[in-house]
Amino acid sequence: MSKVKIICNDQALLPAYETAGAAGMDLKASIETTVIIKPGHRTLIPTGVFIEIPVGMEAQVRARSGLAVKYGIGLVNGIGTIDSDYRGEIKIPLINWGHEDFAVNRGDRIAQLVFCRYEKVSWECVELLSESIRGAGGFGHTGK
Repeated sequence: MSKVKIICNDQALLPAYETAGAAGMDLKASIETTVIIKPGHRTLIPTGVFIEIPVGMEAQVRARSGLAVKYGIGLVNGIGTIDSDYRGEIKIPLINWGHEDFAVNRGDRIAQLVFCRYEKVSWECVELLSESIRGAGGFGHTGK
């Protein structure tokens, strides 16, 4: 298990794994008053969390499936990446795809944070790529 430095001045807002098998930690809203997100609108919700991610890792911000299914609440950018050199507050870009106003209150679990290792690459410019069974097929080439 990797150690990640964190600043979170309100322990009630500290990101946490909710179950032993959870891949993501829940991120909570750090707001003083209720924020209403109208259908079709988006807003940036602060978490009060600042982290120092080890080099070679990223933190992915992901939507919570329960909010998506029950209320149509998602992330504007699908999945967000937090780079290891970012030191600002984690803020969640929520969007209301639903049909009703959605209220966000202080401490509400609004997103998940998943840590992933990655590898950097360098480009090798070539004239031709190796053959594969799939080739250039994409966007539904295997059927419905």
